[in-house]
Amino acid sequence: MSDHKHLNALRIYWKEHKAFPSMAKLADVLGLASSGGVFKVVGRLVDAGFLERVDGRIAPTRDFFALPVLGRVRAGLPQEEDQSAGLEMVGVEDYLIRHPERTVFCRVRGDSMKDAGMLDGDMLVVERNRPTQAGDIVVALVDNELTVKYLYPAPGGRGWVLKPANPDYADIVAHQSLEVMGVVVGVFRRW
Repeated sequence: MSDHKHLNALRIYWKEHKAFPSMAKLADVLGLASSGGVFKVVGRLVDAGFLERVDGRIAPTRDFFALPVLGRVRAGLPQEEDQSAGLEMVGVEDYLIRHPERTVFCRVRGDSMKDAGMLDGDMLVVERNRPTQAGDIVVALVDNELTVKYLYPAPGGRGWVLKPANPDYADIVAHQSLEVMGVVVGVFRRW
């Protein structure tokens, strides 16, 4: 089994258990016959930056969760295969989250932002305590109700208006209160 297959076996185990077993039990996970083989594989994965040793145990690094990028794929006519595919590794968390200390997720409900690519059930990546500007997509508490919309100055420059990305919905103007909870910086979904 190659180090790549060993790494994948560890990823599968981690996904299910959120921890690694003892070094002795790792032999079964990795499909190895001896603990000596386990120490060699773990050593190579530590050297490659996928694992680290912490208090006598192994732990995943950020690179452990990074996956290969197949390259760019055209959404129009087919193209030749990207020969550099697989050289770049991306961790979803690193890609989507710039400031983990002030980032939260929100799940989209409804279709008022569908023309902005935000569909019912999508997960929004929201950065709190970020300065806003006209045109930002924000999660806002308006008159004690939470919504996601574009933020624009109200006509006449007094206050703000929340605009949907679907012509079937009307703009929202706060009657009592408007608090921006955060700016949307990303979106993701599962099929």
